[in-house]
Amino acid sequence: MAEANDEAVSQDVRSDTAPARLRTHQAHGARVYDYILGGKDNYDVDREVGDASLRAWPALSTHMREGRTFMHRSARYLAAEKGMRQFLDIGTGIPTSPNLHEVVQEIAPETRVVYCDNDPIVLAHARALMKGTREGKTSYLDADMRDPEKIINSRELLDTLDLTQPIALTLISVVHFILDEEEALRVVRRLVDVLPSGSWVALTVATDDFAPEVLAKVAKNYADHGEPLKWRTKAEAERFFDGLELEEPGVVQMHKWRRDPAEIAHIADSDIAMYGAVARKP
Repeated sequence: MAEANDEAVSQDVRSDTAPARLRTHQAHGARVYDYILGGKDNYDVDREVGDASLRAWPALSTHMREGRTFMHRSARYLAAEKGMRQFLDIGTGIPTSPNLHEVVQEIAPETRVVYCDNDPIVLAHARALMKGTREGKTSYLDADMRDPEKIINSRELLDTLDLTQPIALTLISVVHFILDEEEALRVVRRLVDVLPSGSWVALTVATDDFAPEVLAKVAKNYADHGEPLKWRTKAEAERFFDGLELEEPGVVQMHKWRRDPAEIAHIADSDIAMYGAVARKP
């Protein structure tokens, strides 16, 4: 488990100015996600959150797998159907193949991808595992989405992506960690502001619209372990796309976005706690 490698990771993972802190005493969403999906890059506190959340809501693993599937499906759609060759993925999480760059570079090897996360374990694995094609480029940025200026002005982004050409911004399973409504909207809008016309946004928003009592227990469990999150209604989710042109079918539960109903007939609405959508910047 990750505890055995704590010292090594602390030595190897650095920001531009100082060693990164692992926060092993506090749960982190990326590591909880990793644990629930069967990964090994997590700590006791992450496993405590994961186990308690699964007891409260056994469908959590289904929900998380569908979040991963939405990322794959939307990225593939943007690369194959919309011709996107540049991606900025914020809230990357611990690498689980196929990663976004593998999905899009299989379609177009020249595609360029910037990953962004703020967890040092994610950073260590991203640098080691997220190697792109020879024709394209893959970079990793250690930054918090709450600081969009750092992302926008980073050397990693500016050296990898051309801000005069359309970019696909992906924010999957991440905005629920910004609790303040106006701050969350400000962060997303600032990131969208720098994208040129013809860019796209793929975004998911956590919701308790379909199982409020159960998900209240999940949220309390996360908060009690230092990782609070916020559920949002459909109307609140739609606000993230203000000024953008939603692609059909609009804002829907993420497992239903451009999906054959037969593929998801076994999934109850109450098993999915996230809306998803893809939209174009005019």
